[in-house]
Amino acid sequence: MTTTNSTVSSVSEATASDAALRRFLHGLPGVDQVGAEQRAAGLGTRSIKTSAKAFAIDLAIQMVDLTTLEGSDTAGKVRTLAAKAMRPDPTDPTCPATAAVCVYPDMVPIAKKALKGSAVKVAAVATAFPSGRAALDIKLADTADAVEAGADEIDMVIDRGAFLSGRYLEVFEEIVAVKEACQGAHLKVIFETGELQTYDNVRRASWLAMLAGAHFIKTSTGKVQPAATLPVTLVMLEAVRDFREATGQMVGVKPAGGIRHSKDAIKYLVMVNEIAGEDWLDPDWFRFGASTLLNDLLMQRKKLTTGAYSGPDYVTLD
Repeated sequence: MTTTNSTVSSVSEATASDAALRRFLHGLPGVDQVGAEQRAAGLGTRSIKTSAKAFAIDLAIQMVDLTTLEGSDTAGKVRTLAAKAMRPDPTDPTCPATAAVCVYPDMVPIAKKALKGSAVKVAAVATAFPSGRAALDIKLADTADAVEAGADEIDMVIDRGAFLSGRYLEVFEEIVAVKEACQGAHLKVIFETGELQTYDNVRRASWLAMLAGAHFIKTSTGKVQPAATLPVTLVMLEAVRDFREATGQMVGVKPAGGIRHSKDAIKYLVMVNEIAGEDWLDPDWFRFGASTLLNDLLMQRKKLTTGAYSGPDYVTLD
């Protein structure tokens, strides 16, 4: 998508009415499915030198939102996760901390206390996660409770039924309302791309969320398959790149769900650099939603340092 003066004008007018928003979103260039998948696959084959790999692994660690979103979560598990986020490798003080710990709203006070004095953020899922099926007042109360408890970031889910039905203004206004409820907390908007059916819908959802004021756009809850994929993330990276060209505003991207290995994380980082640009190679603008990825990053980091793989007891099981 090439930014022109008419594109900038269209962006500014897009939210003037339901009809204008629909006209703008359906006027976005269509995504070439084959082309997007081929380019994503090609970028995934890039090889990098050992020194660059070491840098990429440390950067990926700093981009991890270490996550536990299970009905069986306990205060002890959250404290353990917080300790791991601050010191991923207790044997190596040079290992960087992760970006955030992501939990359910009721666990925010526990995570906040455990992370006190560190730079690690507390992220909370809200708005009837993972389904997004609740009345707006309930979603706003859910968000407000998490922020009041100390959440630095809110991960909300859009109403996919409303979006797929073409009720774009409804989704837009809900994002705006949730952002207001966030007060100073950053807002990540989750699309659940596995339910959006087409890359065109992913592009439309990306622009819709950015127009509504999202700080980040996020692929998935991790509860639906497929979750994050390279082609879907490529489409979202193109969207944030084009949005900055049109408005001057940067928006972050967070693939979540199914990213388990260092080699996969590096593929995403190569894509970030190639599609959006090096400005996004920063935890403020790119994150991984992951629970198991960190362990593999730590194992690979140790391998680069010592030349040998560590035993299975080197990392904790989350």
